[in-house]
Amino acid sequence: MSFNAVNTATAGLKVTQAAIGVVSQNIANVGTVGYTKRTLTSVAQGVGNSSVSLGTIGRALDAASLKQLRMETSGSAYTGSVSAVRTQLDQLYGTPGSATALDGVLNDFALSLQTLTSDPTSTSARSTVLTKAANLASSIGTIAQGVQDLRTATESQLGSDTAKANDYLTSIATLNTQISSTTDESARADLLDRRDQAITGLSAYLDVQTVDQHDGTVSVITTSGLTLVDRGAAAALSFDGRGTLSPDAAYSQDPTQRGVGTITATTPGGARIDLIAAKAIRSGSLAAGIELRDTTLPQAQRQLDELAAGLSRALSDRSATGTAVTAGSASGFDIDLNGLQAGNAVTIGLRDAAGIQRNLVLIPYTSDPAPSVNPADTSDPTATIVPIKLTGTNAGLRDAIQNALGGTFSVTSQPSAGTGGLRVTTDGSAGAPTLLGISASVTQPTSTTDFQSGQPQLALFVDTKAKDTTGNGTLYTGSFDKGSQLTGFAQRIGVNQALVGNTANLVGTSATTLASDSTRPQYLYTALTGTSRTFAAASGIGGIDAPYSASVQSFAQRIIDAQGAATATAQSLDEGQGIALATAQSRVASTSGVSIDEEMSKLVQLQTAYSANARVLTAARDLLDTLLRI
Repeated sequence: MSFNAVNTATAGLKVTQAAIGVVSQNIANVGTVGYTKRTLTSVAQGVGNSSVSLGTIGRALDAASLKQLRMETSGSAYTGSVSAVRTQLDQLYGTPGSATALDGVLNDFALSLQTLTSDPTSTSARSTVLTKAANLASSIGTIAQGVQDLRTATESQLGSDTAKANDYLTSIATLNTQISSTTDESARADLLDRRDQAITGLSAYLDVQTVDQHDGTVSVITTSGLTLVDRGAAAALSFDGRGTLSPDAAYSQDPTQRGVGTITATTPGGARIDLIAAKAIRSGSLAAGIELRDTTLPQAQRQLDELAAGLSRALSDRSATGTAVTAGSASGFDIDLNGLQAGNAVTIGLRDAAGIQRNLVLIPYTSDPAPSVNPADTSDPTATIVPIKLTGTNAGLRDAIQNALGGTFSVTSQPSAGTGGLRVTTDGSAGAPTLLGISASVTQPTSTTDFQSGQPQLALFVDTKAKDTTGNGTLYTGSFDKGSQLTGFAQRIGVNQALVGNTANLVGTSATTLASDSTRPQYLYTALTGTSRTFAAASGIGGIDAPYSASVQSFAQRIIDAQGAATATAQSLDEGQGIALATAQSRVASTSGVSIDEEMSKLVQLQTAYSANARVLTAARDLLDTLLRI
């Protein structure tokens, strides 16, 4: 019996000593990042469970809490990235109401026009209009360039994040191999800690989840189902980033059309997967970067392009609206399209026999071949787009519109409607669409020096990308010849330099206009602040796929308001996500973290157990000594 007691007590000492070693390790690693608290289990053995032996060294881990932590880590990285860039974007517009903010600069320009209206003869008032106009054009261009700088920085960040995510994938696959081959439990626990830490680090870049394998390895997959790591094999992530992004640089699944980088996963078998095209990344900083680069910032650029285009055309265009007419059984509209230029879209409202309403947008062009027009670049992305060739004559325009509409419509010249008068009708026969309206915005000046046309419209703002024969830049008409003139116009808008040398043209509409005539200044002021224009749905101001109608001044204010609201929302979401992440970290720490108080309490218990086992050995020794002396 004494020998059994000795064996049992000796085994107990060994187990207790090992447990003290585990507690010591826990205490030593209380501040180690990624360390999971170790536990030691003992196993009863021997006849009648008369002894004890070492079990396994485990890790105190709650799989559900760890899964939640990784999900919140992805979410926090996503909202943090979006909030940071949104905040920078909002700052580009300045503090609303301040003199240097976009709305303040626009209001100064409007005020200068109002002042000129009150005193058209004032030379200083005319000069002030041009100065304020130049400030406004410069402000819009500076903000737009800031947007592209943010896109370029986001492109660079996507490349950096992709490289870091790829390093994590390689590390996880290597750790999988080491874990499956090790037999040392302590070393295995260390490797498992390192792998868990790597997976959690990876989750900051993209949304991932794990599947445990029977050999101790894990497979890492995205929430969309794409496998990134399978035991010891990992996909390789790469990013073919671009340098400086321009306004027309956009993502396309066609590599020959793509102007930005994409994230490619190359599987161990050699297959290449475009993760952006596959929509495989749904959270994390990579998802945020993709959204910011391809959606958020391009929309901000589009808003500024729309503002610049609206500003230019509000002052240079006349609104052509059809007048309803009925001629016998035919009904339709008369409209004056005199002076229609490339890009001056003609919108025709139709209702088919089924009662469905739609718009037909005719896009005038002069180039060869006919331009390819993306509906998103027009005011109505749901419209049917039909390019029409301008020949320079009213008869040619009439025939082009007739060919575009087809035989169920009749397009005839109508001199009573104006110099370029046309009548568009339909006889209302069975199956023929019903005409609901026709309108266009027609650029009146024929050149940047066309100031005395007798009309109040004025080419105050021009496109500085290309120069005309006078070196003043070119008219902005919204042309699609050789590409969309709208894209990037915010960076190119400038003041017509032909006006700088002769400010009297801000007032004089003809050679006989009196210097005190306020007609043109009043028109320009009203066109800027009071006349409603239609801005494209792509700007996002009017909601999803909805054009927005407002004055240029109101549209600018809505841009500022929309950016401010979006920034506030992004910041609020990030704060909420930060709380969720902190909660998830706390839950994991409560299970896996080392508590000094808890470990000290265990140490006291182990000391007592060790003393007790030693006391058993002492008693057994005394018994043996007594037996030997008998």
